[in-house]
Amino acid sequence: MFSPQGPSLRELAVQALSSVERGYDLLAPKFDHTPFRTPDGILDATADALRPLGPFDRGLDVCCGTGAGVRVLQPLCRERITGVDFSAGMLSQARDAHPDGEWVRADVRAMPFAEAFDLAVSFGALGHFLPDERPALFAGVHDALRPGGLFAFPIAAPQPITSPLYWALLGFDLSMRVRNTLWRPPFVMYYRTCGLPEIRDDLTAAGFTVTTVPLTALGRRADGTPLCRLVLARKTG
Repeated sequence: MFSPQGPSLRELAVQALSSVERGYDLLAPKFDHTPFRTPDGILDATADALRPLGPFDRGLDVCCGTGAGVRVLQPLCRERITGVDFSAGMLSQARDAHPDGEWVRADVRAMPFAEAFDLAVSFGALGHFLPDERPALFAGVHDALRPGGLFAFPIAAPQPITSPLYWALLGFDLSMRVRNTLWRPPFVMYYRTCGLPEIRDDLTAAGFTVTTVPLTALGRRADGTPLCRLVLARKTG
């Protein structure tokens, strides 16, 4: 599961018993050697789906982590790329890997941007926000985009109840709820709070027009439906 350059079990345990911000600060130097980093296949499929909708001028990676989203934004955006995250450790890694980018430390629920970007992307971050926090996140992205701007992120299809992964994700979420009941500060990371219908409703309430496209390069389920879709939220006006 982890490469030899990845974190030890002890390091993961310390991270899991920290806050989200402190945990990612600790994990940052080894994050790209863990399965938590968004795989290149997902990044490339996202870039392929967005390419016909561009080109774009300025791009924003929301909850950028170590900067993996640069792989998507760089070939699509003609101007400067910006990443925003609240972990100083993750931003330090992103800055070292991509010195041409602009890396901003901020809480994405209150981003310091106003109509500055044409394209915003995000990868693997929604599970770090409780459902009642999503409206603030989406409102911040909406404010950061220029009129007509696009917010895009991949979302996996729900697992059937017969799938071992369904039970693995359910078990993980339950263990996180127990951990957050018994231990402070909380570490918010849930896999089953980000269903497409709920996300679509929250995006629409924030002022976006929402569509999806299948990321067929990532495969299909047994019933023929795509394993992953790209959510395309367009700021109207």
